[in-house]
Amino acid sequence: MSYQVHPSAIVDDGAVIGEGSRVWHFAHVCAGARIGRGCSLGQNVFVGNQVVIGDQVKIQNNVSVYDNVTLEDGVFCGPSMVFTNVYNPRSLIERKSEYRNTLVKRGATLGANCTIVCGVTIGEFAFVGAGAVVNKDVPGYALMVGVPARQIGWMSEFGEQLDLPLEGEGEARCLHSGVRYRLNGKQISKLDA
Repeated sequence: MSYQVHPSAIVDDGAVIGEGSRVWHFAHVCAGARIGRGCSLGQNVFVGNQVVIGDQVKIQNNVSVYDNVTLEDGVFCGPSMVFTNVYNPRSLIERKSEYRNTLVKRGATLGANCTIVCGVTIGEFAFVGAGAVVNKDVPGYALMVGVPARQIGWMSEFGEQLDLPLEGEGEARCLHSGVRYRLNGKQISKLDA
């Protein structure tokens, strides 16, 4: 086995887990799950059958990644954050045929206790603050906070807020990495490779 599984965790036959990944205490990975290399699934994490997780994803304690959720490479899921897959659930009404797809793109951060309502796309390197409730698509590099979540700024790939307006034109440099970013309208692009 090229990955580590704590004795208290359950990995159903058929699950695919990449080299160097770690599955911690009381986690459950269902048979259809596809998990990449170098991932960490914290204590009490649940991964559903129709879930795809990229490489180097960190899922902190008490997170359930339900069917129809895709996490690209380098996504961070903070402790006790929440995914949903049915928009209007009822216990007495079967709605498995109504699952909505949720896509979290490369490098995005989902803060502790935030909620991602199904059917949205979180852009690459976006940053969702702790406790926020995301109910619409999030642009790449956007900093989102509140209930419902609203954009209050832009983040670098390093994870630092950039000194840029929400829209318009401008350039900013990440103070920690030195990488430059350009704002064009409502989109950010990285200038330095």
